[in-house]
Amino acid sequence: MELYIDFMNRTRKYGREEIDAVKELVRKALTAALEYEKVSWPCAVSVTFVSDRTIKRLNREYRGKDAATDVLSFPQAEDGRLDDTFDGERYELGDIVISLERAAAQADLYGHPFEREVAFLSVHSMLHLLGYDHERGETEDTDMRRRQREILASIGEAVK
Repeated sequence: MELYIDFMNRTRKYGREEIDAVKELVRKALTAALEYEKVSWPCAVSVTFVSDRTIKRLNREYRGKDAATDVLSFPQAEDGRLDDTFDGERYELGDIVISLERAAAQADLYGHPFEREVAFLSVHSMLHLLGYDHERGETEDTDMRRRQREILASIGEAVK
């Protein structure tokens, strides 16, 4: 499985070395999610790191929620039909937008490392790109949580 990630950093708070470390962690998390889901075809995603201010604007614009959030997912597939996203070279899964500011605050709130929070948000978002949605009901929420736990466990050392 080949994964192409187009990274964009729209934050000013983190330096190049910090962002490079976050990129590597996100790559591991996304790759682990695809391997867990047994995705064997070449895929592409866009990952953008933003501030709370920017993600609040995007959340308002695209979801009608006037509040900052931690991550937004913009799947390319209609109703989880990945065949709609094949461009002849790779499957264009969609876009992930992560507020690193929110990730740091949540890591403090939950008492775990920043890296664990970023990995969780990456896995969570990738599952959305693959068609999973915890907002469809309790069964789907339980299933998505289980998948997230198992994927994060598979990269445990990377998120400690």
